[in-house]
Amino acid sequence: MDEQYMRQALHISQYAIGRTSPNPLVGAVIVKDGRVVGQGWHKQAGTPHAEIHALAQAGELSKGSTIYVTLEPCSHHGRTGPCTDALINAGIARAVIAMTDPNPLVAGKGIEKLRDAGIRISEGVLAADAAKINEVFLKWISCKIPFVALKTAMTLDGKIATHTGNSKWITGAKSRQRVHEYRDTYDAIMTGVGTVIEDNPELTTRLETKGKNPTRIIVDSKGRIPLNSKIITDKSAPTIIAVTAQAAADKIKSLEAEGIEVIIVSEKNGRVDLSRLLRELGNRRLTSILLEGGAELNASMLNENLVDKIHCFIAPKIIGGSSAPGPVGGQGVATLDYAYLLEDINSEVIDDDILITAYLRNREGRDVYRTCGRIG
Repeated sequence: MDEQYMRQALHISQYAIGRTSPNPLVGAVIVKDGRVVGQGWHKQAGTPHAEIHALAQAGELSKGSTIYVTLEPCSHHGRTGPCTDALINAGIARAVIAMTDPNPLVAGKGIEKLRDAGIRISEGVLAADAAKINEVFLKWISCKIPFVALKTAMTLDGKIATHTGNSKWITGAKSRQRVHEYRDTYDAIMTGVGTVIEDNPELTTRLETKGKNPTRIIVDSKGRIPLNSKIITDKSAPTIIAVTAQAAADKIKSLEAEGIEVIIVSEKNGRVDLSRLLRELGNRRLTSILLEGGAELNASMLNENLVDKIHCFIAPKIIGGSSAPGPVGGQGVATLDYAYLLEDINSEVIDDDILITAYLRNREGRDVYRTCGRIG
């Protein structure tokens, strides 16, 4: 029964996916005498937490009840009050908690406070499921860098464009719609200046229902982005351009005059140091990035162990051509012993296309998205 009610709490926590950043997704279900009397989820950062919504719905029935919550209740004052105090004051008798909150402000203190108040605690119920739902928050709060998902679309023979650069469209309409759904849930979308120059994309979310435009991040070491690019002229989403000291000062001033935030990042091999860039973005409370880069940026991010997850759309088409690009450029690995390994692989058919979603493992065999990689 504990797992049944926890699954319900995990399910409702996802109603707010893409809306709680930099906070986690949390769901809560209150049960009394075998009946759900209250439930709630955290809807947006700065608003009441899941436990508060569930308590409000349960009212007086909260006394003597059991609460199922997907993440340890907070015990500190932030933009809202401590949930632990609310649970204690409501007379909750038992708390079933999926996982401890790694946030140093909580990190076991909430559970300890509930225990001290005489509330019976059960921990670790569906903990792995809870961690997967909050993979973005866990990466950011633990490593101080964003969770990165690489999105690519390729043909059956592994091409992202023809030898002339034509790439519209590799996949079908429903696959492209899914990409916009992803954009709606990530904090930011990242690409390289080469893609901007070649394709002049908007990098916005286009859904039938109003979606959220992620922050646009352009990696542009030398400041080459044209000032008439849609990225610059379209003001519907905030834009960050990461450059190095190679970028001309007057170009930086022109970009800033257009309302663009320019970050000057140290160099690595003559280009933007991507690990330092992610640190800067994490400091700006950007918790997740959808990487829609070209082959070279994808390769660099993979080589630095900065990619956590893959969304790969495969279309039933064959382009051919030895000069037609694939999704990952660079020199590549020398032997298969050094190939990038994937795990937790899921496949889905979207009309004629196939979507493969998986997680990266680094070459030492550790889970990249559960550790801080090389820059921890």
